[in-house]
Amino acid sequence: MKTIGLLGGMSWESTAEYYRILNEAVRDRLGPLHSAKIALYSVDFSEIETLQHQGRWSEAGAVLAEAARAVEHAGADLLLICTNTMHKLAEEIQAAIRIPVLHIADATADAIRGQGIGTVGLLATRFTMEEAFYKGRLTGRHGLDVLVPEDLERDLVHRVIYEELCAGRIEPSSKAQYLRIIDGLIERGAEGIVLGCTEIGLLVSPSDLRVPAFDTTAIHCLAAVEQALDSAG
Repeated sequence: MKTIGLLGGMSWESTAEYYRILNEAVRDRLGPLHSAKIALYSVDFSEIETLQHQGRWSEAGAVLAEAARAVEHAGADLLLICTNTMHKLAEEIQAAIRIPVLHIADATADAIRGQGIGTVGLLATRFTMEEAFYKGRLTGRHGLDVLVPEDLERDLVHRVIYEELCAGRIEPSSKAQYLRIIDGLIERGAEGIVLGCTEIGLLVSPSDLRVPAFDTTAIHCLAAVEQALDSAG
């Protein structure tokens, strides 16, 4: 079994889900006493969040590259960046280490294509919904059509992530708003919905939706377990 490296803490609420899902998946594959081999570096998200919203991405990249090197030094064989948004810096992080970064958008696109879906709605931070590093990767590399909410709705989705979900707050009123926004994306043609922030799965579950939901946290974890248990890799 390979050791899975986690670059986490962004936020720790979703990183805890990574840890749980990885271990449950290995247990389910190998037996009840098995658990995943994991090397975890958890950053202080407050520092990263400040750099994000001040547009100081190169400084954030330096922090995460240093953390990624520590994960590699701890013995990891592959790296998961436990946040969709910071895949904006995936190339910089990959350049700092020798082990492969398993890109969350690629794993998500494989899951979407596996269900024969071509058009998806995307809920995420404003950075992820609006910038090319994520949405552009889904369209340009994987040929998917990606719909995002309208501007004011993007504000709401973004605010709930940072002010509520990253702080461990699960508000029924926010869930209702998310489901309303999701219904709007479905009416516009979305055949599935990407829960494109690793905290959104804490608020909205696949059973809440009338189309397939793609929880990027779970997808990322399951793809990592496949690689970790691939004896030929």
